[in-house]
Amino acid sequence: MRSRNNTKQRNRVIQGLRSFKYTLPKNIKRIIIKKGHIFSETLNNWKYIVGDDLFRVCYPKSFKNSNKLGASYLLVMVKRGHEVDMEYSKKRILDKMNSYFGYSVVKKLKLVSFDDNQTNFKKTKINHNATNSKYMNKIIDIKNDKIKKSLIELSKLFKEK
Repeated sequence: MRSRNNTKQRNRVIQGLRSFKYTLPKNIKRIIIKKGHIFSETLNNWKYIVGDDLFRVCYPKSFKNSNKLGASYLLVMVKRGHEVDMEYSKKRILDKMNSYFGYSVVKKLKLVSFDDNQTNFKKTKINHNATNSKYMNKIIDIKNDKIKKSLIELSKLFKEK
């Protein structure tokens, strides 16, 4: 017989008060271990970290924690044309982030530029004729006369508006 692993229950039996880490689900533990709180705090305080001018032209996209292969970095999206401003203020942003958290959290800032062309969606013409020829043929095929008459009257009301 296979044993079932229930992730909502803790693996060890502990009498009395439990440690907080044993009460959290495994998925949340992984996020906290990967320092997910750093990215959320960075998002919340981004305006304070970069200042008003850069706040309008950039935003943090992701945070990658350090591992054996590389140092921790913050990926920042920057509007096209403002990369130079961001490049000059990299050091100041790194210092401000590390002083905010109290230790060396981020070692590098990676910049990715994006176009800020606001895509203006063309307004599609709304056809107020609820019964164009395709739907009218379907209404005519209905066998129940009461439903057929009510749908035709409804389409007439839509045509009037």
